[in-house]
Amino acid sequence: GKSKLGIELARKLDGEVINADAVQMYKGLDIATAKVREEECEGVKHHLLSVLNPLDNSFTVQSFRDRVLPLIYDIHQRGKQPIVVGGTLYYI
Repeated sequence: GKSKLGIELARKLDGEVINADAVQMYKGLDIATAKVREEECEGVKHHLLSVLNPLDNSFTVQSFRDRVLPLIYDIHQRGKQPIVVGGTLYYI
């Protein structure tokens, strides 16, 4: 699926994956969201996975933007490519 493709692209393009799936950002929802497991990452760094408390409903599109833009900048500064991957169209 999308996660596997994101990992393949990141490996080929020397990139890092930025999660844009709204539900995969929440801690503890691994099975319900088919969240990529550590062993499936194949050494590719992932960002914004399991970073939110599921009881906190204050994370918005603006919150996503505020977190993702510095990540993209940092990844570029380190000479890598950001690969934005998500299952929902909420953030992208």
